[in-house]
Amino acid sequence: MTEHHAYLSLMLDLAGAGGDEVDVVHNNSLHHLPVAMARTLAVPVVTTLHTPPLPWLESAFHLSPDTPAVAVSETCRRMWAPRVRASVVRNGVDTERWRPGAGGGAAVWSGRMTPEKAPHDAILACRRAGVPLRLVGPVSDPAYYDAMVRPLLGGDVEHLGHLSHAELVEVVGSASVALVTPRWEEPYGLVAAEAMACGTPVAAYDRGAVAEVVTPAAGVVVPADDVDALAAALPRAAALPRDRVRATAVRDCSLQRMVDEYEALYLSLAATRRPAA
Repeated sequence: MTEHHAYLSLMLDLAGAGGDEVDVVHNNSLHHLPVAMARTLAVPVVTTLHTPPLPWLESAFHLSPDTPAVAVSETCRRMWAPRVRASVVRNGVDTERWRPGAGGGAAVWSGRMTPEKAPHDAILACRRAGVPLRLVGPVSDPAYYDAMVRPLLGGDVEHLGHLSHAELVEVVGSASVALVTPRWEEPYGLVAAEAMACGTPVAAYDRGAVAEVVTPAAGVVVPADDVDALAAALPRAAALPRDRVRATAVRDCSLQRMVDEYEALYLSLAATRRPAA
C-alpha cells in the first residue's frame, strides 16, 4: 500500500494547490490514481503510455475518458486504441551522450537477460553468420540465463556484464552492428535508438514498434523470431554508412525532438486549464 498512499497523497496535494504552482501535470507512471483523479485538479494531467494496456490503468481511463494521453509510438497507440484516445510522442535518447563511435568491431546486443529480450537468438544468429558478439546487460532472469545463454557463451561470444553508461557507449559505438531481438511487443525500442545514435546500424526483429525506430537508412528489420533471416541481415546492416545512421537518430530519435514535441503539447494543454475559482 506504500505506493498507493504516495500517489494518493501527491494527487490530493496537487488538487489542494488549486493550480497556483503548476500549469500541467505530466504523469509517466503506470499507476492508476493519477489518471483516475485527474478531474480533481484545476490543471490538465497528461499521461504517457509506455507499455501495452494494463488492467488498472485501462479502468482509470474508462472512468476518466477525457484525460489526455500520449503513446511512445504509433504501435503503442494502436495497442491502447480500443480503450484510450492518444496522440504520439516517440521516445528520445540523448544524442550528446550516445555519441558516434568508430564501429568495425564485434556485433553487440544490449539489454536485460530475459526470455522476452531473447539474447540467445542474437547468439545463434551471429554464430550462423560467423560474426563475433558481445552481450551487455544484467542477468534479470537467472533460470533463463543458465538454460539458454550461458551454454552458448565462449569463443566468439562473450557477456561483458552490466556496464556503466560510459562503458556501454564505448562498446556500442565500437560495434559493427547491433542486434535487437524482442520476443514481446516492444512499445518503442530504446536500445535500437541508442545504437543508431552511436552510428551503429541495427539488425532487428520486426516486433512491436521496432520498425518505427529502425528505418531502412539505419538498419535491416526481418520477420520476428527468424534467426536465419537475422543472420543474413547482419552483413547488410553492417554495410550501411554510419554517418547516415547517426543522422537518422539525431533527426528522428533525439531527446531534443521529444522535448520540443512535449513542450508544444504542454502549451496547448495549459491553454485549456480551468480558471481559478
